[in-house]
Amino acid sequence: MVEAIAADVATFAQLGVPLEMTQTEIYEAVRENTLLNASFWANIALAGVAILLFVYMGRNVKDPRAQLIWVATLMVPLVSIASYTGLASGLTISFLEMPSGHALAGEEVLTMWGRYLTWTLSTPMILLALGLLAGTNLTKLFTIVTADIAMCVTGLAAALTTSSYGLRWFWYFISCTFFLVVLYVLLVEWPKDAEAANTAEIFNLLKILTVVLWFGYPIFWALGAEGLAVLDVAITSWAYSFLDIGAKYVFAFLLLRWVAANEHVIANQPAIIGTGSPREPGTGTPADD
Repeated sequence: MVEAIAADVATFAQLGVPLEMTQTEIYEAVRENTLLNASFWANIALAGVAILLFVYMGRNVKDPRAQLIWVATLMVPLVSIASYTGLASGLTISFLEMPSGHALAGEEVLTMWGRYLTWTLSTPMILLALGLLAGTNLTKLFTIVTADIAMCVTGLAAALTTSSYGLRWFWYFISCTFFLVVLYVLLVEWPKDAEAANTAEIFNLLKILTVVLWFGYPIFWALGAEGLAVLDVAITSWAYSFLDIGAKYVFAFLLLRWVAANEHVIANQPAIIGTGSPREPGTGTPADD
């Protein structure tokens, strides 16, 4: 169904006839592609279960910082269930004609741009929870979150650029550059903070899980229909969905389980995230890092 609609759109485009698919037509195209549709609904179901489970797991958390970790983590499946519903309904999907030089040049390719909205809203919550766990300062937290948002937005630009194949890849490499900033904070700065906060063991586990799975997203972008078109849209969608399951739901479960069992460790961290060293009794304003 998706291939037939794309072929029809390409034919009309060649004839110079303007054609814009309605949301209903996109919804029908998604529904007819069983493999693609299943990749959306599987995550909707898992996100629903995760929301209920995480609410239960955090029911007895009392410390304000631990509660903030719980709220940030809970936001991840809340954002995901809304996002995947948008994809399943065709609301956040478009058919875009690929530019000259692309493997599918001139063809209308299904583009799941709604996924970038999900990542822009959910990945900062993941990093916020990790930063709070590590006991980091506001400067490092601001740096990684802004780099992460920039990474997602420039990734969206890469997916939506149809004027030039080269510019698509240029946006892609800009996005990867922001990803390097995220990796630097995760792998270099925050482990030292976590060591000082006595959360190094759980932080290092979640750090490895996050880094390994997040590497999968640019790889599958490059291999998918938006990049080299080695993988078709449905396979790429399932790849993203599996990565989301691990990077969001498994991550959140491991984090919340630890926080619920070790709330006292979180409670002993400084109450305020500053830009420098913690304030000692009788001292003045803490120095900047």
